[in-house]
Amino acid sequence: MKENHRKLSASRINISELMLPSHTNFSGKIHGGHILKLMDQIAFASASKYSRSYCVTASVDKVDFLNPIEVGELVIMKASVNYVGNSSMVVGIRVTAENIQTGKVKHCNSSYFTMVAKDGEGNNVRVPRPILTSLEEVRRFHNAIKRIELKKERNEHRETFDHTTTEAIESLKKLNITVELQ
Repeated sequence: MKENHRKLSASRINISELMLPSHTNFSGKIHGGHILKLMDQIAFASASKYSRSYCVTASVDKVDFLNPIEVGELVIMKASVNYVGNSSMVVGIRVTAENIQTGKVKHCNSSYFTMVAKDGEGNNVRVPRPILTSLEEVRRFHNAIKRIELKKERNEHRETFDHTTTEAIESLKKLNITVELQ
């Protein structure tokens, strides 16, 4: 194996945690903030394990809470680095919840955390180049590239879109939105 290369499989981490009443929100379901905290922790662990560096969260892509999590369910999180840049890594996370009495498992959410490797002074650190060892890793890597490209396109659109034009204002009025500029 090449010296500054590492298998993506080295980043795989699974954690599980029993959901307790102290994790609930006002409606009695597990609080989304608690799940996000666990997701951030596993993203850190996965990226740090791969890069062998301290890592920080740079961004979190869309998180859709697909199914509520109940008290007493076992939350299982699986994470792995899906993409590697120079100092950044995209960590894919899948969250499921298992009813430990019935064995029924439901998908609760999936998300992508961009993590950046840092040194002791807070400077970015170059991470090992990836070695892909399965077609699943190849698929995930390509999908990450596509998401990065789409994100750049969205950001360019935001930077170039002129919301002050007559056309922009009229498009809002077509949506039955009242615009009263002062």
